[in-house]
Amino acid sequence: MSINVVTRIDPLVEVRNVLISVSDKSKLDQLVTRLLEINPKMTLYSTGGTYNAIREILGKQADTCLKQVSDYTGQPETQGGLVKTLDFKIYLSILTETFNADHQGDLVRTGAVPFDMVVVNLYPFKQTISKPDVTVEQARGNIDIGGPCMIRASAKNFIRVASVVDPADYDAILSEMREERGRISLELRFRLAQKAFKHTADYDRMIAEYLNIQTISNVNGCYPS
Repeated sequence: MSINVVTRIDPLVEVRNVLISVSDKSKLDQLVTRLLEINPKMTLYSTGGTYNAIREILGKQADTCLKQVSDYTGQPETQGGLVKTLDFKIYLSILTETFNADHQGDLVRTGAVPFDMVVVNLYPFKQTISKPDVTVEQARGNIDIGGPCMIRASAKNFIRVASVVDPADYDAILSEMREERGRISLELRFRLAQKAFKHTADYDRMIAEYLNIQTISNVNGCYPS
């Protein structure tokens, strides 16, 4: 398999399509309202509880700028939100490169759009395992799959996409976008990618360390026959 080598990028990328799926909804109201102030033509794509939270924040404005991921992909969420974003169209939207003709052709073929920003933070695994008497099953249920995939994909494609994992970064992102007429610099995208990969690495390490101290008796106790 040959690896595609990119030699041309946009140092400043205009943010037009944003994918948002967050467990930590702090400052979400500030983020979405200010994004739309900067670019009123922006489209937000979201899932489940995040979609409902954004719709409540925006009110009637949501009718023109907010889309359900399930409507975008054509695939409904599975029971309990088990599968929401693990879809070819989502990852094409995240990973596509601006100056790759084949990628652009794939966007047209599938009716997809490029996501310029991905705002994702993960199921609260640490908070779950910190609770007294937490079971292995409760911990297992809070292992995020789609979230780390979206974070890693967007961070890998920092040449075009801003991967946002921490609400503490919202102000800096919005400040740069105001100064750059709705665009985000390569420097900021790269810094966000560095933070994103550390975020998923720490998350996976926490899961591994938790599972490694469990016994098969702890596991069996969750599923009495």
